[in-house]
Amino acid sequence: MCSGGYAGSGRALRLDPCGLPVRFSASDAAADGRVRDVELHRERVVVRRSLHGMRMALNMPVTAFAGISLRLESDQDGDVLAVVLEHTDPSLTLPLFLTSHADEAVAEWRAWSEVLDVPLLLAEQNEGAANARLGQIQIERPRPRRRRRSALKNRRPAILLRRGPGKVGRRTPVHRGEREMIARN
Repeated sequence: MCSGGYAGSGRALRLDPCGLPVRFSASDAAADGRVRDVELHRERVVVRRSLHGMRMALNMPVTAFAGISLRLESDQDGDVLAVVLEHTDPSLTLPLFLTSHADEAVAEWRAWSEVLDVPLLLAEQNEGAANARLGQIQIERPRPRRRRRSALKNRRPAILLRRGPGKVGRRTPVHRGEREMIARN
């Protein structure tokens, strides 16, 4: 039994963010039959697919995803706005909502972000479109981070923003075969 799935025309995917958990099928170019089954919960995502006859299930927390992305995709009927759950691996990115109306897309984009508690993202389509207008939202490139005046500013040293991670080199002492010293009561 599947809750959610496709509704409306063949190109309209509508999943309800308030109706979680939801099960649906999504296209997957690498999978057998070009289809994968997805279970989406508030805390986790389970992707089931078959690859070269081997069935697999990927059980990932929602925090493994980068956020909810809003994309402008071209279709044979025209441009379509897609709300997707974005992952760093493009094969794990999941479509959640497809529409040609900007207002609906923005509302679903915000609703999915709030329900799954992940950040809002804008997928960059091309370098020429630096600024765009989507419904009532002005879309621009993000500005660099700026330290602001606040009561906590004096408590945070600026060196922490510049400090890099530690490196293990040849001269780093490694103690092998020694007993651990543990303080026990």
